[in-house]
Amino acid sequence: MVDRRFTVWFALLLLFLSFELTLEQIEIKPLSSPTERAALLQLRASLGLRTKEWPRKPDPCLIWIGITCRNGRVVGINISGFRRTRIGRRNPQFSVDALVNFTLLESFNASGFYLPGAIPDLFGVSLGSLRVLDLRSCSIGNAIPNSVGNLTRLTALYLADNNLTGNVPDSLGQLSSLSVLDLAGNSLTGIIPESFGFLANLSSLDLSGNFFSGPVPSRLGTLSRLQYLNLSGNSLNSLPAQLGGLVSLVDLDLSENSFSGGVLPDLKGLGNLQNVVLRKSNFTGSLPVELWSLPRLTFVDVSSNNFSGLLPNSSSSVDSSVAVLNISHNMFYGGLTPVLRRFSFVDLANNYYEGKVLDFMNNVSLDSNCLQDATNQKSTVECASFYVNRGLSFDNFGQPNTTNSTGGSGKSNKTKIILAAVLGGLGLLALLVLLVVLLLLCARKRGNSSPRGNGVGPAPTAGSPPPPGVSINLANVGDSFTYHQLLQATGDFNDANLIKQGHTGDFYNGVLENGIPIVIKRIDMRSMKKDSYLSELDFFNKVSHPRFVPLLGHCLENENEKFLVYKLMPKGDLSNCLFFKNTTSEDGSLQSLDWITRLKIATGAAEAISYLHHDCIPPIVHRDIQASSILLDDKYEVRLGSLSEACTQEGDTHQSKITRFLRLPQSSEQGASGLPTSVCAYDVYCFGKVLLELVTGKLGISASSEAELKDWFDQILPCISMYDKEPVTKIVDPSLVVDEDFLEEVWAISIVARSCLNPKPSRRPPMRYVLKALENPLKVVREESSSSARLKATSSRGSWNATLFGSWRQSSSDVTTNPAASGTKIEGASSLKLSATSSSSSRRRHSNEICPEPSFRLHDLERPENEGREA
Repeated sequence: MVDRRFTVWFALLLLFLSFELTLEQIEIKPLSSPTERAALLQLRASLGLRTKEWPRKPDPCLIWIGITCRNGRVVGINISGFRRTRIGRRNPQFSVDALVNFTLLESFNASGFYLPGAIPDLFGVSLGSLRVLDLRSCSIGNAIPNSVGNLTRLTALYLADNNLTGNVPDSLGQLSSLSVLDLAGNSLTGIIPESFGFLANLSSLDLSGNFFSGPVPSRLGTLSRLQYLNLSGNSLNSLPAQLGGLVSLVDLDLSENSFSGGVLPDLKGLGNLQNVVLRKSNFTGSLPVELWSLPRLTFVDVSSNNFSGLLPNSSSSVDSSVAVLNISHNMFYGGLTPVLRRFSFVDLANNYYEGKVLDFMNNVSLDSNCLQDATNQKSTVECASFYVNRGLSFDNFGQPNTTNSTGGSGKSNKTKIILAAVLGGLGLLALLVLLVVLLLLCARKRGNSSPRGNGVGPAPTAGSPPPPGVSINLANVGDSFTYHQLLQATGDFNDANLIKQGHTGDFYNGVLENGIPIVIKRIDMRSMKKDSYLSELDFFNKVSHPRFVPLLGHCLENENEKFLVYKLMPKGDLSNCLFFKNTTSEDGSLQSLDWITRLKIATGAAEAISYLHHDCIPPIVHRDIQASSILLDDKYEVRLGSLSEACTQEGDTHQSKITRFLRLPQSSEQGASGLPTSVCAYDVYCFGKVLLELVTGKLGISASSEAELKDWFDQILPCISMYDKEPVTKIVDPSLVVDEDFLEEVWAISIVARSCLNPKPSRRPPMRYVLKALENPLKVVREESSSSARLKATSSRGSWNATLFGSWRQSSSDVTTNPAASGTKIEGASSLKLSATSSSSSRRRHSNEICPEPSFRLHDLERPENEGREA
């Protein structure tokens, strides 16, 4: 009995000791190595990191962001998403020599941090413990050093989206522990190293978007653990038969290459394959029969190749709930087969299928085929020629074959063609004359109308229909979710999970099975905005930028409801985040965002809008810029949402040239319907309201109409002056605590906001200049006004703010006496030094027409409100 008790007590003692040991291991200890602390401070200085993330005095293991320690030693450094100080941005370098002092470092993540230069050899020479190296989107250049092959403990190597050049070193084949290798989006050349076949633990290989050529290495087929293989966007020319041995492969993307010959000869071993993309790769021959028997196949895109032949008449007995098949722009022929039942969406356009359309074929694109009782088909002559050239019969659906013609009929046809050409030319000439007359009538009608018709009101409430014939590649817009998955994620769309009821759908909180928090937009197809989801999917299909809310996927299987799934933004939107409950206060009082965070949010939103206006071709207008559209992640980084209204800007360069040629008035933001059309100036105006909301703390400004804001603007805008910052203190959010430097920034942002709210759309600044002003706000108000400064600003080396804000430096007396009063426009840097000659003014105007300069004008800011604000 005593022995049994002793045994029990001894076991409990061992359990207690092990529990204490575990707690000691979990507890984060302060940094114990003076060498590593000095190295961190050196790294902080060489990279120009801010005090906000890495403060000098506190312990790095306990306080610093991105530092992971174990037993008082640094094992992980993560500077992803950090920003450099102003001094650090002047001459950024890939200077990380201090890393050699971290002998236990296992992870280094600098993704998204600007590191111009080559990868230092020290990574492979001195960091033998490194397991994860992430240098994505760092602007790294030159070749990958051979020394990287010494990192034998490395499990993940991310070098995507940089400027890497040259051949990939064979030494990478020595990374026997490597599981993920991502070299996508670079300028790497040469052949894919055969040594990659020795990476036995590799599960993901992405070499897309480079300039690799030659054959795909046959040894890649021995990587039995490989699940993801992306070789798209290269110049590869042949595939080995051994790729059929990738038994674990789930995703295969070989698109946009220059392969010759057929596809993989043996696909039986790829039992786990789900997604196959072979688009635009110059493949010929027929699709292998084994492709249709793969049990988990859900997505196939072999479009824009030279495939031909018949599809099999029967498919595997395994059906997939969500499946897409795109075999368009090939040379498939014959009748439609039951194998197509397996897929929920099929694109067969631009082939040579004949016969009748089968009853079960819903969600199928059949344009440009040889089908009976279907619209937009190829001509009978083209179809008959295709079938005859291949020794096949084409019965023209039982109708007489009209491809053969006699000599007499040929002569008659020639006469008809000549007659039709003459009549067509006369008709075209008459149409052009009529068009010119209509334009002149419109010009006269606009000239008689009041300029007060230029409206800036809210975006149209009626949704614009999606462009006809929009083709959306669902593979580029996230995963496909089932309705059952979304029901589970939201608790059957319980009202407790309802976030808000938007104008395009209802938003719900949800959690996926893997624990990822999401937001689901539920679109009722019986509403006026039923097609908004198509516009949004088309947007994400064409545009990709980290400043937009991540779209995780979609669910389109229900007829009456469609669903879009987004990543949850932890901080919500700006309208709900500008003021938040103070968790440190017992009375639950509200606390407001500090000025640095507000300026960060404004800059992030401007970056997103500037990308739409200036980096997208043609420019895209958001049309719904307001505080509720600006979403924020856990670090207050902006992710722009509400993208269902986004569309391309109306009117192009050619149209504006015609307008100028006919001397018609400049178009406003109103279209024929009286509603604001899609112009970038409208986004700039709405962004100006967001800036005022950040400065004043007045919630709801950006979501209010012009009629609601008129009285408020009449009180606030006169307090924003270029000459005196004191009046701005009357409108600043009283909850903001700002010192003298911050007050100058608030003053500068107020000036930028007012310029964005200019009643005339043509005089609002382009978003790229607004973005530069937000990135350097003190330059807006600290520019010297002396003549020497003006001469310096007008020189070729003058600062950008001189070009941007030079016209604000004119005095009121200058405004009344300068040539602008007589109709001559003086814009940008040219207005810094007025010319007395009309010829120089004429030359300035001509240069501005060719390359418009930003239209920030002091006399626009100080003009009395007697012209009427756009409403």
